[in-house]
Amino acid sequence: MFRTALRTVLAHKARLLMTVLAVMLGVAFVSGTLIFTDTLGSAFRNQSSKSYKDVAVSISAYDSRDSDDPEARKGGAGLSQTAMDRIQALDGVSSVTGRVENFAGVADPDGKLIGNGWSNTGSNFAPGENGKDPAYTFTDGSGPREEGQIALDKDTATKGEYKVGDTVRVATNGPVKEYTLSGVFTTEDGAVNAGGSLVLFTTEVAQKLYLEPGYYEKATVSAAPGTSDAALLTQVKKLLPKNAEAETGDALAEKQAKDIESGLSGLNQMLLAFAAIALFVGIFLISNTFTMLVAQRTKELALLRAVGASRKQVKRSVLAEAAIVGVIASVVGFALGLGLAIGLRGLMDSFGAKIPAGPLVVSPVAIAAALGVGVLITVFAAWLPARRAAKIPPVAAMSSVHAVATTKSLVVRNSIGLVIALLGAALILVGAKQGSDGRFLLAAGGFLTMIGVIVLIPLLSRPVIALVRPLLIGAFGVSGKLAGQNAVRNPRRTGATASALAIGLTLVTALTVLGVTIGQAIDQMTTDNIKADYMASMANGSPLDPSALSALEKAPGVSAVSPQQAVDLEIKGDYVSASGVTPGDIEKVFNITTVSGSLGSLSGDAVAVAEDTAKSKGWKTGDTVQVKYNDGKSADLKVGAVYEGNEFLSPMLISTDLANPHETTHHIREVWVKTDGGPSDVRAQALVDALGKNPAITLMDQNDIRNQTSGLINTALNIMYGLLAMALIIAVLGVVNTLAMSVFERQQEIGMLRAIGLDRRRVKRMIRLEAVVISLFGAVVGVGLGTFLAWAIGQTIKNAIPGYALFVPWDRIALFLALAALVGVLASLWPARSAARLNMLTAIKTE
Repeated sequence: MFRTALRTVLAHKARLLMTVLAVMLGVAFVSGTLIFTDTLGSAFRNQSSKSYKDVAVSISAYDSRDSDDPEARKGGAGLSQTAMDRIQALDGVSSVTGRVENFAGVADPDGKLIGNGWSNTGSNFAPGENGKDPAYTFTDGSGPREEGQIALDKDTATKGEYKVGDTVRVATNGPVKEYTLSGVFTTEDGAVNAGGSLVLFTTEVAQKLYLEPGYYEKATVSAAPGTSDAALLTQVKKLLPKNAEAETGDALAEKQAKDIESGLSGLNQMLLAFAAIALFVGIFLISNTFTMLVAQRTKELALLRAVGASRKQVKRSVLAEAAIVGVIASVVGFALGLGLAIGLRGLMDSFGAKIPAGPLVVSPVAIAAALGVGVLITVFAAWLPARRAAKIPPVAAMSSVHAVATTKSLVVRNSIGLVIALLGAALILVGAKQGSDGRFLLAAGGFLTMIGVIVLIPLLSRPVIALVRPLLIGAFGVSGKLAGQNAVRNPRRTGATASALAIGLTLVTALTVLGVTIGQAIDQMTTDNIKADYMASMANGSPLDPSALSALEKAPGVSAVSPQQAVDLEIKGDYVSASGVTPGDIEKVFNITTVSGSLGSLSGDAVAVAEDTAKSKGWKTGDTVQVKYNDGKSADLKVGAVYEGNEFLSPMLISTDLANPHETTHHIREVWVKTDGGPSDVRAQALVDALGKNPAITLMDQNDIRNQTSGLINTALNIMYGLLAMALIIAVLGVVNTLAMSVFERQQEIGMLRAIGLDRRRVKRMIRLEAVVISLFGAVVGVGLGTFLAWAIGQTIKNAIPGYALFVPWDRIALFLALAALVGVLASLWPARSAARLNMLTAIKTE
């Protein structure tokens, strides 16, 4: 029977090609994902190990000057030079290297920031006795020796076209300064590999910029030969202040490796989820293929039974065919997965995310998963057709009546499908009603509803396609009538083919409706709440220097300026987030609707409170609230106004004149600016000039603010579309396969139609229309189900998104349906051509 199965596979190579392609694509996605994440993890782990290769003990300290603990405050700004000297004096210590790190942005020749902001770093060059810093390898020049010098990583120097001796503009959290480039280096630093930049200052300059002279954030201790890292760690810990901690280099490398693995797990799971969707869609194609193959081989299988083959042997022969197909597809898919992993690595490099060098990692897990998934999915999908094949009685060699589904089987199938779909819909409705607490029910309900609809699709195909049949007849005549009848001739086959498209478009539609709806809410929120023309903030998200606020206040054409300065106020033992703002200007840059009181009271000793906060605290206008500032001093402030919530404002507003005397540092998150005559290129350039053309400060108008979030949504949608394209490609293969099999089965019928006058052009049209009808049927089901799921998901997130209201993008829905029709046309090209080229006499004689 195995030889029979092998011969059958070889005899039906063309018919099984689509199945091989479907499994191959799914396996490629699975194996490519596993290889890619293993390679990425290995590369970063190796980089981490290399970074800590000569580190016996790593020390990290934090700035404890504002700590509530008096003992911790004694630690000062970090790890002092005195503590460093004590550690250096320990037996077994070879060297101690101190590090200071924070933000530093490099401007290119056009004044634009090089890098992505959040991974642009500044640090100190710490040479040893030999004048070299072991963390950096210089390819040109040397490390900075004087206050006005810096060194740059090679990638940043290349992007900025800088050479040793050039003047480079560098922005930290203060004004932009110019430095002379002393050298260019390579490094294993993670910030650079993430697409950022690294600027090296002298230690004295870095301490002055980021901490305090004589203090470090981090230190690495190298051990003398023969000294145990663990023993050295014990000695070092005894000398550390309360605001510092230490661990061995090996432990830190292991910790970083685990963090990397944890960080990659999200990407791994997302890619595997889309691979699972692709394989789930492929199940319908595989099952459809083997169902049709079994139906076409009725006589062959019956004759096997007649000559002594048992039901088990027949079943095994069909499953053996599936296993052979699965093995072939898995091997080819695994090879394709290797290429996919290499392509993903190159794609990340093109986006600026530099991946450390390292070999492609092909683990036994990836190989086993590829072969296991491919073979198991194929065999699983072929199990039901194999079971049907085993039931074929020998007498069926004379007839194919058995191939017609019985009324009982259809009733059972439809009843089960209806129960599953209704149960799923009920769970979705209950989950939607529960809001954010109902997401688990919603996920379970969505899965069950999709399964139920898939089971019911054959039942739905007849009435739905019957609705469009008159249009087909009116527009295309005989070809349209025949296409409509052929589309519902075998409801199970039509349903299985349409299901693949329905699954893909359900997910695409749900994501699209949600994405567009959230985007609309964000647009509305921006328009309703912001009056300012511009917002200035640091590119890396760190606080702005107070000098930026002063510069904007003095800029020409500015009518109002207010910062949003983070202020923590302690009220009755609880910390309340507040914003330090400019009285009189805050209402000119934001739409603030007062419920009671007046914002004019902010110019005195009053605060303004958001309505929700006021209700939760039991405050009303005129109440006195005792607050405790960061410096520990208390004051009695009045509630001068209660205002409606604004998503861009904190729950409490306080004048900067009140808050600043109690703040050691001013944490200005952003500055909002209103200009005379509204936004324009001239006004924007005036603000940029006022800020000293600082590349680290981002200036955005209202459109930029909207696009910042909407752009993230659109990018996420495009990524999702790209990943779901795999499932849609498999769905297209399913349409091609179904039509090809249908043409093969209907050779005699097509020959008769040709004989009585249906020319080749109308035969092609009939096949094309059949494909379009099936594709559109699946698309309509998918769009309807996807919109329903989007509404339900929206109910669970609407409370977190002010102004959320479901918006159905009919233009995109129409595009999806048009693309589904195009899919049908493209999928029908080969089957239609094959049907039109059939020899009439040969086809009529075909049994």
